Parts: sequence; structure tokens; C-alpha cells
Amino acid sequence: MSDSLFGSCQCGEVTYELDRAAVLTLYRCHCRECQKQAAGAFGVSLKARRDGFRILRGELGTWERATDSGKRSVANFCRGCGCRIFHGAASSEIVSLKAGLLDEIAELWPVGNIWTDSALPWIDATDGIVYARQPPSYDALIEAYRRQP
Repeated sequence: MSDSLFGSCQCGEVTYELDRAAVLTLYRCHCRECQKQAAGAFGVSLKARRDGFRILRGELGTWERATDSGKRSVANFCRGCGCRIFHGAASSEIVSLKAGLLDEIAELWPVGNIWTDSALPWIDATDGIVYARQPPSYDALIEAYRRQP
């Protein structure tokens, strides 16, 4: 198994590499924003240390929006196809990658669900750690991911 994970946007213009050791956690987010981004029932988010994440090819555009907490969310996307690659301001030590863009997503397992109060009624969002809204911290999700075999 490689020490890196690789991914790309939908059109392939942007490619990236992620050190496996930089991965902090993986979870499903059921907020309306993630449902819209994924054009589906939920988004799959992967939190990682920025120092283990590298854009290999392509240029990113950015877009910002206000969050429920009053902070700003910075979305980084492919300028060609518009596919979001990750969220995180340039100054942030942590990035939140759109895990569905990884080439080998099937080998990763989510450890929980957040924003379950927005989950669609036909989705079972009760496995693992569950937060009805935004978690106060990601510590429990990070610890659960660390404990996986």
C-alpha cells in the first residue's frame, strides 16, 4: 500500500496527493450545503493536516460563504469543471477534502455523521459518532478514526 492517496477533480485538470499519515478523520456530513455539493444525500468529508496535502497540477479558484457560526468557509475548486476540491483558508493548518474525489475511496471508512438533523429520512445516519449539528470539536471523530484497524 502506498504512503499517499491521490485524487482529482471531475475533469482531471486538478490533481492532488495526500499523505496517509496526514489524514485525521473521515465522516459523512448531512448539511444542506454538502447535499447540494454532492448532488446527493450527504457529503463525505476528510479532515487532514495541510502540510500533508499537495496540489500536483492545475489551478484553484476560491469562493467564500458565511457559516452558521458566523465564520467564513473558503471553498477551493477547479476553475475548469467547478468541482470543489477542499475547504480551508490559506492560513488554516487543517483542510477538509471532498473525499469522493479520491482515487481509492473504497478503502477508507467513515467513523460518524454530522448535521444529522438535516439527514434525509431514508438515510440511516445513526452509525458511529453522531452529531445533530456542527460538532463542538472534531476530537471524538479524530480519535475514532485513529482507533480503526
